[in-house]
Amino acid sequence: MAFARLSAIVAIALGASQLVNAGLTKRVTCATGQTTANAACCALFPVVDLLQQNLFDGGVCGEEAHSALRISFHDAIGFSLHGGKGGGADGSILAFNETETAFHANGGIDDITARQFPVWQQTNLTAGDFLHLAAAVGISNCPGSARLEFLFGRPPPVAAAPDLTVPEPTDSVTKILARFADAGFSPPEVVALLASHSIAAADVVDPTIPGTPFDSTPGTFDSQVFLEVLLKGTAFPGNGSQSGEVLSPLAGEMRLQSDFAISQDSRTACLWQSNINNQARMTANFKAAMAKLQVLGQNTRKLVDCSDVVPVPAAFAGPIKFPASFSKSNVQIACHDQAFPSIATVAGPAPTVAPVPGS
Repeated sequence: MAFARLSAIVAIALGASQLVNAGLTKRVTCATGQTTANAACCALFPVVDLLQQNLFDGGVCGEEAHSALRISFHDAIGFSLHGGKGGGADGSILAFNETETAFHANGGIDDITARQFPVWQQTNLTAGDFLHLAAAVGISNCPGSARLEFLFGRPPPVAAAPDLTVPEPTDSVTKILARFADAGFSPPEVVALLASHSIAAADVVDPTIPGTPFDSTPGTFDSQVFLEVLLKGTAFPGNGSQSGEVLSPLAGEMRLQSDFAISQDSRTACLWQSNINNQARMTANFKAAMAKLQVLGQNTRKLVDCSDVVPVPAAFAGPIKFPASFSKSNVQIACHDQAFPSIATVAGPAPTVAPVPGS
């Protein structure tokens, strides 16, 4: 009898387990043929296709993908834990673009909103949902990227964010960390977010050379930027020294003053160096920090997880290498608590980095 009761209990437990597993794996098939975990997300698949074709040139990790990531940050950082600095990741920079693009720190954002606004108008999404979905889809076109999360259902923004919420490349490390802390981010999260500079370029720091990349592989989401920011600088890429840049190690590449300062500061130097040639660490930390950034100011209990509509990025082919003619002897090491990784060097003469296409 005891054995029979035990068998019955096991059978009930197994049945319950199968029901739970079935619930976890249940998928919804949308009218478009794609599947998702939530029927509410079906409305997003046509928007993803629209973004890829009308904004990202068929799925290219180019200027528009970089720009979509940049504007998502400039939108979301309009937020403070203490209030008074905007609604966070609400799309206000797109909906109230004439106001927010006039701020100095948002230089060049007007070009992004000019391209995104008519595409947004073809959808039924709120500005916040459109803008942050575009960022997730855009970076998915970059090999090596994390597959970002996307939560759906942001309400429309009610007002523009105020000025002076976006850190600038001329700011001190202390000022930058303080602004991020006011929005709820720790120094490790700040450095994690700067992985975005792996696929970024400058258009307005030196307006004579738009589309100047921050590393030699702007079409790939990798840790090359964390390496190259540490290399000894020798020249400016354009019309001499401009506010917000410091000497760059490579022709055609720009090094932001703030990136270099963060790479050398005792509070962040080891965080910076720990990303070098550690793709898994860099992408995991970036994904986590972006998940936090893209819901600032939002009630996540009212949002639907539609992360499965975001395309899966291509894998990183790696590993990174020193640019040709460079080696560890050229590195300005500021972290002395951990060994610098062993990295090979590309063969040949020192390269000239080309501008990002479409800039």
